[in-house]
Amino acid sequence: MKNNDISFIELSARERARRLLDEGSFRELLDPFEQITSPWLEQQGIVPEFDDGMVVAKGTIDGKPAVIMAIEGVFQGGSMGEVSGAKMAAALELAAEDNRKGIATQAVLLFETGGVRLQEANLGLAAIADIHSAIADLRRYVPVVGITAGTVGCFGGMSIAAGLCSYLIVTREARLGLNGPQVIEQEAGIEEYNSRNRPFIWSMTGGEVRYKNGFADAYVDDSVEKVKKSMVGCLNKGLPKKLRSACYDYYLAKLNSVDTSKQVDAATVESILGQGDRK
Repeated sequence: MKNNDISFIELSARERARRLLDEGSFRELLDPFEQITSPWLEQQGIVPEFDDGMVVAKGTIDGKPAVIMAIEGVFQGGSMGEVSGAKMAAALELAAEDNRKGIATQAVLLFETGGVRLQEANLGLAAIADIHSAIADLRRYVPVVGITAGTVGCFGGMSIAAGLCSYLIVTREARLGLNGPQVIEQEAGIEEYNSRNRPFIWSMTGGEVRYKNGFADAYVDDSVEKVKKSMVGCLNKGLPKKLRSACYDYYLAKLNSVDTSKQVDAATVESILGQGDRK
């Protein structure tokens, strides 16, 4: 990292969004002064946030219209509730409307989330479904770029959202998985999955191994400069020839080859899914 560069991971969601947009172009929508909070948290003794942990900002990237949605991992583990989910889904839907009107609005999603907010389970799940639908719509017009940097990671239904993106960027500190380590341990037992074994966890769900196994398109250092350069590179590639989510036949065949009678480890996963040219 250069002396004038800084860590991307250590920034708040709002500051991440601000630094990825062109300097001076950041304009937040439904900012904390609007005081749009979750109506459910206070009833359960949880202090809400005025942005519900979701930052939506418009601006430009390389001079082109863009919208960035950044999840604040510090608030409720980046969990997705009714309001935060609706903010992200609506921003994606508005970007799609812009594109249909001839305004090529680019979209970037910053994932820092444990998945659905359990206190708002059904409403949160509905919002995540809306996000999936909105990504699938928008990616027909422009690349939708996802970034998972760390330290919370990206889990649950939002890991599906990450998989639906046209391109996904990860850092070494990122984690990506359908279920979080604690959830797997709780359901399958510590003998199956020890959530405290950090080397094991990162060997299965860490950013580096996810990139090597083809679940991410770019692997970058924890640096604002490098994350931004990679994001711009992905946007400039245009629409991918084939979306990862369209390769279900390929992944189903791989999954069917797994011997579930044995404990899966990192070497097994790499032997099944490894992309040999990725180091």
